[in-house]
Amino acid sequence: MSDNPSTIHGGEGAGSGFAWNDSAELHKCEDGGGLFHRFKVLRRGTVAEMIEFVMDLPEEKREDYAIQKAGDRTFKYAEIVTLYRRSDFPKGDA
Repeated sequence: MSDNPSTIHGGEGAGSGFAWNDSAELHKCEDGGGLFHRFKVLRRGTVAEMIEFVMDLPEEKREDYAIQKAGDRTFKYAEIVTLYRRSDFPKGDA
């Protein structure tokens, strides 16, 4: 796991690069009770693998998922897209 918390845009104070190989969990968000109500862990892997998985889903299903980076934070769909579009995202390497 990386030493610094993640920032999507690699802002000041972040370590060099994004920790794409850190552990992560994919969650399905269900209706009712707020963001963490009835979160379900569907799979585990690296951050890059989870992002690839979400982006491979049909577009209308992608917003139903969030990625929890181990020891760090939760990325919802808009942030997942931003990370996927970064020039340093390891597409195909996940």
